Amino acid sequence: MRASEFVIEATAGKISKRQDVSTRGLHTFVDKDRADRTYELNRVMMAVACSDGTSPLNMVNSQSWAGRNNLAAPYSEIEQQMLKQAYKAVGSIYQDINKGDLESKELNTTNSISPVNPFKGYKK
Repeated sequence: MRASEFVIEATAGKISKRQDVSTRGLHTFVDKDRADRTYELNRVMMAVACSDGTSPLNMVNSQSWAGRNNLAAPYSEIEQQMLKQAYKAVGSIYQDINKGDLESKELNTTNSISPVNPFKGYKK
C-alpha cells in the first residue's frame, strides 16, 4: 500500500470506503476550544492510563498549572531578556510565574538523610 492511499489531504476529513474497510477503531477528538491538540492528546492518554474501561473516571483535573500554555524556562538573566524580546516581537502574551526569580532552591529537608545504609566493608 502506498502512502498516498492512506494519507490523502485532498479529501479534507473524509475517510474513503477502502480506508474504512481496512481499519477499525478510529476516533478523532479535539478539545472544546480547539486550542491545543498536543495538550489534549496528552490529557486523554493520561486518562486512558488511569482507566479500566468500566469504572467512571473522577480524578482527572481539568488542566495542570501550565495548562494549555507553552512553557519556557530560562536558565540565566540574559536568556530571560532574550525570551521577553522574542515575546514582544512575535506578539505573544506571557506571564512570569516566578516573578523574575531565576534561583533554584531546594527545600531544607532535601537530601538531609540518606536512604542508603553506609557501606561497612567486605566480610573477612
